[in-house]
Amino acid sequence: MKTVHLEIPEPVVEEFEAFAEQTQREPSAVMREALELYRDERIRPAQQKRGTSILDHEPVSVGQILRPWTSRAEMLEDFFDRD
Repeated sequence: MKTVHLEIPEPVVEEFEAFAEQTQREPSAVMREALELYRDERIRPAQQKRGTSILDHEPVSVGQILRPWTSRAEMLEDFFDRD
């Protein structure tokens, strides 16, 4: 771990300290967690703009099955049917 020195507004520090006390944690641990959350939500996604995985998305319901496939050939026919 690397030590850094930051100037943080007093009201922000007070909120972190209060939250740390409520959760029985060290203020520095809460601040590190906040930095990691910021990195995961803002920095990494910006770096990964080139593409995302289907696994990154929540499932979405598109309704009931109209007719189940009975074979692999039938499935492929539906996928590649250009009508």
